[in-house]
Amino acid sequence: MLKEFKEFINRGSVVDLAVGIIIGGAFTKIVSSLVDDIIMPPIGLVLGGIDFSAFYINLSGVEYESLVAAKKAGAATINYGLFINAMISFLIVAFAVFILVKQVNRFRAAPAAKAAPTPTEVLLTEIRDALKEKR
Repeated sequence: MLKEFKEFINRGSVVDLAVGIIIGGAFTKIVSSLVDDIIMPPIGLVLGGIDFSAFYINLSGVEYESLVAAKKAGAATINYGLFINAMISFLIVAFAVFILVKQVNRFRAAPAAKAAPTPTEVLLTEIRDALKEKR
């Protein structure tokens, strides 16, 4: 079983998968920063200085000045602003993956179209079929 596991790990596809996961983790951090630090502030400014990450519904019934204060107090909250940020991050990652897959598919070699048989091949096929009929 140890030998089989070693063979499994040494396959190129497993190593490629591991590299993809590591790069994906780093890419997620970049996208999160892009959304939180670059995309959402201008959107919030256009909408009147709104910070989406501060939007929440307090379920505890006690008033808190911010989401941070509510979390610190251990209050039950629905953090729909953070959910909006996560959805935007997801859309950016999904679009990036779509572009990546589209480019990979474009660079893959197209399957060679089967060439039409030459006149000689057609003639030989006819001779072969005629000989089969005589038997």
